[in-house]
Amino acid sequence: MIEEIRIENLGVIVSARIELSPGLTVITGETGAGKTMVLTGLDLLLGGKADAGAVRPGADTASVEGRLVPPSGHPALDLAADAGALLDDDALIVLRTVAAAGRSRAHLGGRTVPQGLLADVGAELVTVHGQSDQLRLRSSAHQRQALDAFAGPEHLDTLTAFTQAHTRRRALEHELAAWDAEVEDRRAELARLERDLERIDALEPVPGELATLRDEAERLGNVEELRLAAEQAHAALAGTEDTLEAPNAVALVEAARRALAAAEGFDASLADWSARLAQMSYQLSDLVTEISSYASALEADPDRLERVHDRRSALGELTRAYADPGDDDPLAAVLAHAASARERIGELTAPGAGRDALEARAAEATEAESAAAAALTAGRRDAAARMASAVNAELAGLAMGGASIEVLLTPREELAGWGAEDVELLLVAHRGAPARPLAKGASGGEMSRVMLAIEVALAREQATSTDRALPTFVFDEVDAGVGGRAAVEVGRRLAELARHTQVIIVTHLAQVAAYADRHVVVTKTTHDGADAVTNSDIREVLGAEREAELARMLSGDADSDTAMRHAAELLERTGVGP
Repeated sequence: MIEEIRIENLGVIVSARIELSPGLTVITGETGAGKTMVLTGLDLLLGGKADAGAVRPGADTASVEGRLVPPSGHPALDLAADAGALLDDDALIVLRTVAAAGRSRAHLGGRTVPQGLLADVGAELVTVHGQSDQLRLRSSAHQRQALDAFAGPEHLDTLTAFTQAHTRRRALEHELAAWDAEVEDRRAELARLERDLERIDALEPVPGELATLRDEAERLGNVEELRLAAEQAHAALAGTEDTLEAPNAVALVEAARRALAAAEGFDASLADWSARLAQMSYQLSDLVTEISSYASALEADPDRLERVHDRRSALGELTRAYADPGDDDPLAAVLAHAASARERIGELTAPGAGRDALEARAAEATEAESAAAAALTAGRRDAAARMASAVNAELAGLAMGGASIEVLLTPREELAGWGAEDVELLLVAHRGAPARPLAKGASGGEMSRVMLAIEVALAREQATSTDRALPTFVFDEVDAGVGGRAAVEVGRRLAELARHTQVIIVTHLAQVAAYADRHVVVTKTTHDGADAVTNSDIREVLGAEREAELARMLSGDADSDTAMRHAAELLERTGVGP
């Protein structure tokens, strides 16, 4: 519920504090007194659009602060907690400021939050009905929503399940249509991938092969240079047949080893050096053997060199086609492309895949959608009869005893996002009258009472069918166009609704205001002078002041003895008391 609202510098209101009752609170006052600013302030708290023009002239900012107390476990608490909001003795403190320069700020539980979050929290806690809502009730969509809400939480779960099934079925149908539209593209893709694989498999590339081929090509292309280098190295290490007596590395190392070995008995250091030279001698001898073998194996092979060049060229074409220039091993990228192509070809050609799989999934989705639609229709049929009965009982109490509503379910040729039928409320205005669509057959006063009857019936149904707390209901002159006995019954029904949840109403009818648990009056004063200023004051009225306000509403004259007696009679009749 809403416990309190504080308003500063909003329109004609300089500063006001409004305490609200858990039951029925009415807000009254003369036309132009500032009742609209109270609702404007409430709209700001609920995330409504800010209007810098509403800031009181001469003030820099307007502010509205509210104290909202959701029941334990209410979804609004989860939304607030996700935003980091803190509770103040189980209450959410909401603050909205509007600058004359045009900017607005929103705070929830001490945290700065987006305006949209206030709207989400407000939608969970408060339902606002104004005269514009009568227009919305004329739409088939809002009539359907009212029926679904009356059907209860399990039905709403069924509606959610249908919506999900409907969305899935449509998505799969679009996917299937896209598949059919892309048949030629997939054929072309399959042919291209098969050509790629044929081209790659024909060469059977090996990772790292390009580097190996490059080394081989360098060797085959420079055989004479390599042979000369090997022969010169061999001569330097081991000498040649023509220069066996000339010094060479092996002989010199061996001579050094023998010289040290001859004297190693006199100093241990020489023995170590001798051993190391012996090791070097062995290694040089091995190296001489390897160089000799290498030189012997070298021979020019023009045919092999040509084949290597051809292979490198063919592999280069693959890497240019299927690898990026910066790849460390282009052939590895080529082989990765081949693996990807095989996988994709498998997807395109596997039995039971592709269109067959899509058709099977679409058939399953269609079956699930049909089952959910049937359950939704059954729930609406049951709710339609109960809703019509409950609303008609309320209409009888609202001085529309000869009137009734019918809930018409018209099957659709194709399923829509809301189900298999359209929902329309028909109004029988009086006995013997034809049933006409509510959008065409109801006057403004009748529409007000029908909307109120629906809300009261819905609240009573929800109060008995669910543990979830009902939202606060705010009515902005919903009793417009109503008078006499009907006005009394409107007040009685609002009081009945307030037994289940908090109700706040702005009204011009004393018959309605007399049922309030708390009566708040908005009055205005104008200070004359060169700079005339109009201020509004908001206060609760009790006792004689309340009777005087009811008298003013009845006759326009708060001092009329007749009106005062009538006001006292109204209060006595309602049983609320002054």
